[in-house]
Amino acid sequence: MYDVIVIGAGPAGCMAAKRLARTGYKVLLVEKMQVPREKSCSGILIERSIDLVESEFGKIPDTVLCSPSITKGIIIYNEENLSFKFESKGLNIWRSAFDHWLTLQVIDNGVEFRPSTLALSCEEKEKYVAVHLKGDTKYYENAKAVIVCDGAGSVIKKSLLNVLSRNIITYQTFCKGTIDLDDKFFHAFLHSQFSEHDAWVNVKDDFLIFGVCVKDVNKIESYYAQFLSFLISTYNAKIQSCSKKERWIIPEVETDCPLDLGRGRVLFAGESANFLNPMGEGVSSALVSGCAASEAIKQIYVQGKDIDGQALLSVYEKNILQEKERMIRQWDLLAGISPKFSHYNQMHL
Repeated sequence: MYDVIVIGAGPAGCMAAKRLARTGYKVLLVEKMQVPREKSCSGILIERSIDLVESEFGKIPDTVLCSPSITKGIIIYNEENLSFKFESKGLNIWRSAFDHWLTLQVIDNGVEFRPSTLALSCEEKEKYVAVHLKGDTKYYENAKAVIVCDGAGSVIKKSLLNVLSRNIITYQTFCKGTIDLDDKFFHAFLHSQFSEHDAWVNVKDDFLIFGVCVKDVNKIESYYAQFLSFLISTYNAKIQSCSKKERWIIPEVETDCPLDLGRGRVLFAGESANFLNPMGEGVSSALVSGCAASEAIKQIYVQGKDIDGQALLSVYEKNILQEKERMIRQWDLLAGISPKFSHYNQMHL
Protein backbone atom coordinates (compact mmCIF):
# COMPACT_ATOMS: atom_id res chain seq x y z
CA MET A 1 0.00 0.00 0.00
CA TYR A 2 1.46 3.33 -1.08
CA ASP A 3 0.50 6.56 0.56
CA VAL A 4 0.24 8.27 -2.84
CA ILE A 5 0.56 7.19 -6.46
CA VAL A 6 1.40 10.01 -8.87
CA ILE A 7 0.62 9.45 -12.55
CA GLY A 8 2.77 11.39 -15.02
CA ALA A 9 6.38 12.56 -14.60
CA GLY A 10 6.11 16.09 -15.98
CA PRO A 11 6.53 19.22 -13.83
CA ALA A 12 3.20 18.73 -12.02
CA GLY A 13 3.84 15.09 -11.18
CA CYS A 14 7.47 15.58 -10.18
CA MET A 15 6.61 18.54 -7.96
CA ALA A 16 3.84 16.59 -6.19
CA ALA A 17 5.92 13.42 -5.79
CA LYS A 18 8.98 15.19 -4.43
CA ARG A 19 7.11 17.33 -1.91
CA LEU A 20 5.32 14.28 -0.54
CA ALA A 21 8.40 12.04 -0.42
CA ARG A 22 10.58 14.54 1.40
CA THR A 23 8.04 14.68 4.23
CA GLY A 24 8.02 10.91 4.65
CA TYR A 25 5.22 9.66 2.43
CA LYS A 26 5.64 6.42 0.47
CA VAL A 27 5.21 7.54 -3.14
CA LEU A 28 5.09 5.72 -6.47
CA LEU A 29 5.55 7.82 -9.64
CA VAL A 30 4.57 6.20 -12.94
CA GLU A 31 5.22 7.53 -16.43
CA LYS A 32 3.78 6.00 -19.60
CA MET A 33 6.87 6.83 -21.68
CA GLN A 34 10.51 5.91 -21.32
CA VAL A 35 12.67 8.79 -20.10
CA PRO A 36 14.08 11.07 -21.31
CA ARG A 37 10.82 11.60 -23.15
CA GLU A 38 9.65 14.24 -25.61
CA LYS A 39 7.02 16.87 -24.79
CA SER A 40 5.98 19.38 -27.40
CA CYS A 41 6.26 22.70 -25.58
CA SER A 42 7.61 26.22 -25.98
CA GLY A 43 10.16 25.29 -23.33
CA ILE A 44 10.23 28.76 -21.76
CA LEU A 45 10.51 28.94 -17.99
CA ILE A 46 9.19 32.26 -16.73
CA GLU A 47 10.55 33.75 -13.49
CA ARG A 48 7.69 32.25 -11.53
CA SER A 49 8.56 28.75 -12.76
CA ILE A 50 12.26 29.26 -12.09
CA ASP A 51 11.55 30.31 -8.50
CA LEU A 52 9.25 27.32 -7.91
CA VAL A 53 11.70 24.83 -9.39
CA GLU A 54 14.80 26.14 -7.68
CA SER A 55 13.09 26.36 -4.28
CA GLU A 56 12.19 22.65 -4.50
CA PHE A 57 14.74 21.00 -6.82
CA GLY A 58 17.81 23.25 -6.63
CA LYS A 59 19.57 25.30 -9.28
CA ILE A 60 18.52 24.49 -12.83
CA PRO A 61 21.59 23.01 -14.59
CA ASP A 62 23.05 24.47 -17.77
CA THR A 63 22.70 21.04 -19.42
CA VAL A 64 18.93 21.54 -19.87
CA LEU A 65 19.28 24.98 -21.51
CA CYS A 66 19.37 25.88 -25.18
CA SER A 67 20.38 29.07 -26.98
CA PRO A 68 19.51 31.84 -26.33
CA SER A 69 19.57 30.60 -22.74
CA ILE A 70 18.10 33.83 -21.31
CA THR A 71 14.76 35.00 -22.70
CA LYS A 72 13.20 38.45 -22.33
CA GLY A 73 9.48 37.67 -22.40
CA ILE A 74 6.63 37.52 -24.90
CA ILE A 75 5.41 39.78 -27.70
CA ILE A 76 1.76 39.34 -28.65
CA TYR A 77 0.46 40.55 -32.03
CA ASN A 78 -3.27 41.09 -32.51
CA GLU A 79 -5.31 40.84 -35.72
CA GLU A 80 -4.15 44.30 -36.83
CA ASN A 81 -0.57 43.21 -36.15
CA LEU A 82 -0.24 45.70 -33.30
CA SER A 83 2.37 44.39 -30.89
CA PHE A 84 2.14 44.17 -27.10
CA LYS A 85 5.43 43.50 -25.35
CA PHE A 86 5.53 41.84 -21.93
CA GLU A 87 9.07 41.76 -20.62
CA SER A 88 10.04 39.12 -18.09
CA LYS A 89 13.35 37.34 -17.75
CA GLY A 90 13.19 33.59 -18.32
CA LEU A 91 15.14 30.48 -19.28
CA ASN A 92 15.02 28.66 -22.61
CA ILE A 93 15.03 24.90 -22.03
CA TRP A 94 14.69 21.60 -23.86
CA ARG A 95 11.73 19.94 -22.16
CA SER A 96 13.07 16.41 -22.59
CA ALA A 97 16.27 17.29 -20.70
CA PHE A 98 14.47 19.44 -18.12
CA ASP A 99 11.84 16.82 -17.27
CA HIS A 100 14.52 14.12 -17.08
CA TRP A 101 16.47 16.23 -14.58
CA LEU A 102 13.32 16.71 -12.47
CA THR A 103 12.75 12.96 -12.48
CA LEU A 104 16.30 12.26 -11.30
CA GLN A 105 15.84 14.67 -8.39
CA VAL A 106 12.60 12.92 -7.46
CA ILE A 107 14.28 9.50 -7.45
CA ASP A 108 17.09 10.87 -5.26
CA ASN A 109 14.44 11.85 -2.70
CA GLY A 110 13.15 8.31 -2.29
CA VAL A 111 10.28 8.17 -4.79
CA GLU A 112 9.83 4.83 -6.52
CA PHE A 113 9.78 5.54 -10.26
CA ARG A 114 8.40 3.29 -13.00
CA PRO A 115 8.78 4.50 -16.59
CA SER A 116 7.05 2.81 -19.55
CA THR A 117 4.06 2.22 -17.27
CA LEU A 118 0.61 3.24 -18.45
CA ALA A 119 -2.13 4.00 -15.92
CA LEU A 120 -5.39 2.57 -17.27
CA SER A 121 -7.88 3.40 -14.53
CA CYS A 122 -8.41 4.38 -10.89
CA GLU A 123 -11.05 2.58 -8.85
CA GLU A 124 -12.12 3.97 -5.49
CA LYS A 125 -12.46 1.29 -2.83
CA GLU A 126 -13.70 1.75 0.72
CA LYS A 127 -10.33 2.71 2.18
CA TYR A 128 -7.98 3.13 -0.77
CA VAL A 129 -7.70 3.66 -4.53
CA ALA A 130 -6.79 0.75 -6.81
CA VAL A 131 -4.75 1.89 -9.81
CA HIS A 132 -4.73 -0.40 -12.84
CA LEU A 133 -1.31 -0.26 -14.49
CA LYS A 134 0.19 -1.72 -17.64
CA GLY A 135 3.92 -2.33 -18.01
CA ASP A 136 5.11 -5.67 -19.34
CA THR A 137 1.86 -7.03 -17.87
CA LYS A 138 -1.32 -5.58 -16.41
CA TYR A 139 -1.54 -5.34 -12.63
CA TYR A 140 -2.84 -3.23 -9.74
CA GLU A 141 -1.16 -1.04 -7.14
CA ASN A 142 -3.04 0.50 -4.21
CA ALA A 143 -2.71 3.89 -2.54
CA LYS A 144 -4.53 6.03 -0.02
CA ALA A 145 -4.67 8.84 -2.63
CA VAL A 146 -3.75 9.43 -6.27
CA ILE A 147 -2.60 12.55 -8.12
CA VAL A 148 -3.21 12.38 -11.87
CA CYS A 149 -0.87 14.45 -14.05
CA ASP A 150 -1.09 12.58 -17.37
CA GLY A 151 -1.84 15.57 -19.59
CA ALA A 152 -4.67 16.95 -21.68
CA GLY A 153 -5.50 13.54 -23.14
CA SER A 154 -5.79 11.98 -19.68
CA VAL A 155 -6.95 8.37 -19.86
CA ILE A 156 -7.80 8.45 -16.15
CA LYS A 157 -9.89 11.60 -16.46
CA LYS A 158 -11.95 10.11 -19.27
CA SER A 159 -12.60 6.86 -17.41
CA LEU A 160 -13.17 8.33 -13.94
CA LEU A 161 -15.15 11.48 -14.70
CA ASN A 162 -16.75 10.24 -17.93
CA VAL A 163 -16.20 13.60 -19.61
CA LEU A 164 -14.94 14.46 -23.06
CA SER A 165 -11.94 16.76 -22.81
CA ARG A 166 -12.07 19.99 -24.81
CA ASN A 167 -8.64 20.02 -26.38
CA ILE A 168 -6.90 21.76 -29.24
CA ILE A 169 -4.11 20.41 -31.39
CA THR A 170 -0.72 22.10 -31.56
CA TYR A 171 1.53 21.67 -34.57
CA GLN A 172 5.06 23.00 -34.81
CA THR A 173 8.11 22.55 -37.02
CA PHE A 174 11.84 22.93 -36.36
CA CYS A 175 13.45 24.74 -39.29
CA LYS A 176 16.82 26.17 -40.22
CA GLY A 177 16.81 29.72 -41.53
CA THR A 178 16.54 33.37 -40.52
CA ILE A 179 13.78 35.83 -39.59
CA ASP A 180 13.65 39.50 -38.63
CA LEU A 181 12.31 38.92 -35.11
CA ASP A 182 14.14 39.24 -31.80
CA ASP A 183 15.19 35.69 -30.90
CA LYS A 184 15.10 36.43 -27.16
CA PHE A 185 11.30 36.86 -27.19
CA PHE A 186 8.51 34.36 -27.71
CA HIS A 187 6.31 35.78 -30.50
CA ALA A 188 2.57 34.95 -30.39
CA PHE A 189 0.23 35.92 -33.25
CA LEU A 190 -3.53 36.02 -32.61
CA HIS A 191 -4.60 36.44 -36.26
CA SER A 192 -7.62 34.21 -36.96
CA GLN A 193 -6.37 33.18 -40.39
CA PHE A 194 -3.25 31.60 -38.89
CA SER A 195 -4.66 29.67 -35.95
CA GLU A 196 -7.74 28.90 -33.87
CA HIS A 197 -5.95 30.17 -30.76
CA ASP A 198 -2.50 31.55 -31.52
CA ALA A 199 0.42 30.96 -33.87
CA TRP A 200 4.00 31.41 -32.70
CA VAL A 201 7.68 31.78 -33.46
CA ASN A 202 10.51 31.07 -31.05
CA VAL A 203 14.15 30.02 -31.29
CA LYS A 204 16.01 27.07 -29.78
CA ASP A 205 19.67 26.61 -30.61
CA ASP A 206 19.88 26.74 -34.42
CA PHE A 207 16.19 26.11 -34.97
CA LEU A 208 13.37 28.48 -35.83
CA ILE A 209 10.18 26.99 -34.41
CA PHE A 210 6.90 27.83 -36.16
CA GLY A 211 3.62 26.65 -34.66
CA VAL A 212 -0.16 26.85 -35.00
CA CYS A 213 -3.18 25.64 -32.98
CA VAL A 214 -6.24 24.01 -34.54
CA LYS A 215 -9.40 22.23 -33.43
CA ASP A 216 -9.70 20.32 -36.71
CA VAL A 217 -6.56 18.39 -37.65
CA ASN A 218 -7.49 18.73 -41.33
CA LYS A 219 -6.89 22.49 -41.11
CA ILE A 220 -3.26 22.25 -40.01
CA GLU A 221 -1.72 22.55 -43.46
CA SER A 222 -3.79 25.56 -44.55
CA TYR A 223 -3.23 27.51 -41.30
CA TYR A 224 0.46 26.68 -41.29
CA ALA A 225 0.92 27.67 -44.95
CA GLN A 226 -0.81 31.03 -44.40
CA PHE A 227 1.29 31.69 -41.32
CA LEU A 228 4.57 30.97 -43.11
CA SER A 229 3.51 33.13 -46.05
CA PHE A 230 2.82 35.98 -43.63
CA LEU A 231 6.19 35.56 -41.90
CA ILE A 232 8.00 35.55 -45.25
CA SER A 233 6.31 38.71 -46.48
CA THR A 234 6.23 40.64 -43.19
CA TYR A 235 9.36 39.53 -41.31
CA ASN A 236 11.62 38.42 -44.15
CA ALA A 237 11.61 34.78 -43.06
CA LYS A 238 14.04 32.66 -45.06
CA ILE A 239 13.48 28.96 -44.48
CA GLN A 240 16.22 26.60 -45.64
CA SER A 241 15.00 23.25 -44.32
CA CYS A 242 12.69 21.68 -41.73
CA SER A 243 13.99 18.67 -39.83
CA LYS A 244 11.25 17.91 -37.31
CA LYS A 245 7.46 18.15 -36.98
CA GLU A 246 5.45 17.78 -33.77
CA ARG A 247 1.77 17.38 -32.94
CA TRP A 248 0.41 17.54 -29.42
CA ILE A 249 -2.80 18.34 -27.59
CA ILE A 250 -3.40 20.96 -24.91
CA PRO A 251 -6.57 21.99 -23.05
CA GLU A 252 -8.81 24.50 -24.78
CA VAL A 253 -8.89 27.28 -22.21
CA GLU A 254 -12.33 28.84 -21.85
CA THR A 255 -13.42 32.24 -20.55
CA ASP A 256 -14.12 31.26 -16.96
CA CYS A 257 -11.23 28.72 -16.97
CA PRO A 258 -13.23 25.70 -15.68
CA LEU A 259 -11.10 23.10 -13.91
CA ASP A 260 -11.54 19.35 -13.42
CA LEU A 261 -9.91 18.88 -10.02
CA GLY A 262 -10.85 15.26 -9.46
CA ARG A 263 -13.19 13.01 -7.57
CA GLY A 264 -12.84 11.74 -4.03
CA ARG A 265 -9.29 10.62 -3.31
CA VAL A 266 -8.18 11.07 -6.92
CA LEU A 267 -6.93 14.60 -7.67
CA PHE A 268 -6.03 16.04 -11.08
CA ALA A 269 -3.17 18.48 -11.61
CA GLY A 270 -1.45 20.14 -14.57
CA GLU A 271 -3.08 19.95 -17.99
CA SER A 272 -5.21 16.94 -16.99
CA ALA A 273 -7.08 19.37 -14.72
CA ASN A 274 -7.15 22.05 -17.49
CA PHE A 275 -4.43 24.18 -15.91
CA LEU A 276 -2.96 26.31 -18.68
CA ASN A 277 -2.22 30.00 -18.80
CA PRO A 278 -4.45 31.41 -21.61
CA MET A 279 -1.32 33.11 -22.98
CA GLY A 280 0.06 29.63 -23.68
CA GLU A 281 2.44 29.09 -20.76
CA GLY A 282 1.73 25.93 -18.80
CA VAL A 283 4.79 24.94 -16.78
CA SER A 284 4.17 27.39 -13.93
CA SER A 285 0.53 26.30 -13.55
CA ALA A 286 1.64 22.67 -13.61
CA LEU A 287 4.13 23.31 -10.81
CA VAL A 288 1.61 25.28 -8.73
CA SER A 289 -1.13 22.68 -9.13
CA GLY A 290 1.24 19.80 -8.31
CA CYS A 291 2.27 21.66 -5.18
CA ALA A 292 -1.35 22.43 -4.23
CA ALA A 293 -2.45 18.81 -4.69
CA SER A 294 0.40 17.48 -2.56
CA GLU A 295 -0.28 20.07 0.14
CA ALA A 296 -3.96 19.09 0.22
CA ILE A 297 -2.98 15.48 0.88
CA LYS A 298 -0.53 16.53 3.59
CA GLN A 299 -3.23 18.66 5.24
CA ILE A 300 -5.88 15.91 5.22
CA TYR A 301 -4.01 12.60 5.36
CA VAL A 302 -2.58 11.23 8.60
CA GLN A 303 -0.47 8.24 7.61
CA GLY A 304 -2.03 4.94 8.56
CA LYS A 305 -5.54 6.38 8.61
CA ASP A 306 -8.25 6.73 5.98
CA ILE A 307 -8.78 9.83 3.82
CA ASP A 308 -12.04 11.75 3.60
CA GLY A 309 -12.28 12.28 -0.18
CA GLN A 310 -14.74 15.15 0.05
CA ALA A 311 -12.54 17.00 2.54
CA LEU A 312 -9.47 16.36 0.39
CA LEU A 313 -11.06 17.84 -2.72
CA SER A 314 -12.38 20.82 -0.76
CA VAL A 315 -8.90 21.67 0.55
CA TYR A 316 -7.42 21.27 -2.94
CA GLU A 317 -10.01 23.66 -4.40
CA LYS A 318 -9.10 26.21 -1.76
CA ASN A 319 -5.36 25.75 -2.35
CA ILE A 320 -5.70 26.34 -6.08
CA LEU A 321 -8.13 29.28 -6.04
CA GLN A 322 -5.48 31.96 -6.59
CA GLU A 323 -4.12 30.09 -9.62
CA LYS A 324 -7.55 29.94 -11.22
CA GLU A 325 -8.02 33.66 -10.58
CA ARG A 326 -4.65 34.28 -12.24
CA MET A 327 -5.75 32.33 -15.33
CA ILE A 328 -8.94 34.40 -15.56
CA ARG A 329 -6.93 37.64 -15.33
CA GLN A 330 -4.72 36.45 -18.17
CA TRP A 331 -7.81 35.72 -20.27
CA ASP A 332 -9.15 39.22 -19.61
CA LEU A 333 -5.77 40.61 -20.68
CA LEU A 334 -6.00 38.75 -24.00
CA ALA A 335 -9.58 39.95 -24.48
CA GLY A 336 -8.31 43.53 -24.20
CA ILE A 337 -5.72 42.86 -26.92
CA SER A 338 -7.66 40.78 -29.43
CA PRO A 339 -11.23 40.96 -30.77
CA LYS A 340 -11.04 37.16 -31.13
CA PHE A 341 -10.89 36.71 -27.37
CA SER A 342 -13.43 39.47 -26.70
CA HIS A 343 -15.85 37.69 -29.02
CA TYR A 344 -15.08 34.37 -27.30
CA ASN A 345 -15.90 36.03 -23.99
CA GLN A 346 -19.31 37.17 -25.26
CA MET A 347 -20.06 33.74 -26.73
CA HIS A 348 -19.44 32.00 -23.39
CA LEU A 349 -21.10 34.43 -20.98
